[in-house]
Amino acid sequence: MSDDERSPLRERLVDAGVELVLAEGSGAVGLREIARRAGVSHGAPRRYFATHRELLSAVARRGFEELAARFAAVREPDPRARLACLARAYLAYAAERRGMFELMFRHDLLNGDGSAPAGPRLREATVPLFGELARLVARCTGDERRAPVATAALWANLHGLAQLRGWGSTALMLGEGREEELLEAVLAAHLGAAE
Repeated sequence: MSDDERSPLRERLVDAGVELVLAEGSGAVGLREIARRAGVSHGAPRRYFATHRELLSAVARRGFEELAARFAAVREPDPRARLACLARAYLAYAAERRGMFELMFRHDLLNGDGSAPAGPRLREATVPLFGELARLVARCTGDERRAPVATAALWANLHGLAQLRGWGSTALMLGEGREEELLEAVLAAHLGAAE
């Protein structure tokens, strides 16, 4: 990690970006407003982030770090129960930090070319999370070869569920209080019925 990446001012700019995303949504994140919130001149972000997109990627990377910390806090040893806990953590993160969740999966950020000084492409931040889920899916299904595809399908289903919940659509479809039942149906669809 370079000195610029460890800079307290750089971190303050990212913190201000996170704050702004959470307060006003991912579309409100501009360099000038982040600089204002961080208490620096409007040109200061350019010292650490060559482009607006690079700063957004750093803010989104923070989101993946937060999500990874939530995953790491899950201590359930049983693979299926652990997957259910991780799914709940994912859905809770999406609900509690909606703007960050939206920013983290923006296509233009995930497909960055990695040439910026900020480091590797944002998509690479998802690899460890996906890997953990794939290992658990393989243990649950006993099919290591198919696990990446089953994991991608499970993640897509969870992501869709997070979006539908955020829009209030699941409550409209099923009524209030059936989220856990819906989550169990999602897990059963990808892992088979619970024993």
